[in-house]
Amino acid sequence: MDPITAAALAALAGGLGGEAGRQAWQGLTALVRRPFGRAAAQGTQEDGTPQVSSGELEVAALEGDPVDPMRAQALATALGVRAALDGEFRVLLEEWWQRAQPSSSSGDVHNSISGGTQNGPVLQGRDFSSLTFNMTRTTGSPNRD
Repeated sequence: MDPITAAALAALAGGLGGEAGRQAWQGLTALVRRPFGRAAAQGTQEDGTPQVSSGELEVAALEGDPVDPMRAQALATALGVRAALDGEFRVLLEEWWQRAQPSSSSGDVHNSISGGTQNGPVLQGRDFSSLTFNMTRTTGSPNRD
């Protein structure tokens, strides 16, 4: 699993990524609210609470102040520890992280043309393939030997 970085968590908590980021954040908060798995529940304190954080407090703290790098790191650490102790959580966290990461095929296209006159075709878009331009040499071109 690619590590879940504090910067990525802070970006999601801060609302970066628009609607997709908001949905990813909601998915994470729902995930950390799940109870610990059986294996992780064996390591409990006398009052029955897990010895490690579920991540709920860290999620709430980061949501309250998404620009605080310490809160983002605390959440990343809590997620890592919980994933190490709870195999079911680890699988679900990996699935969430794969969906939450920006994809190179996200659909966003940002094109820019600047400068003077363009001599030739200009295409703007994404994922072009099998293009052919039938260009003819103008009579003013110098001869090449």
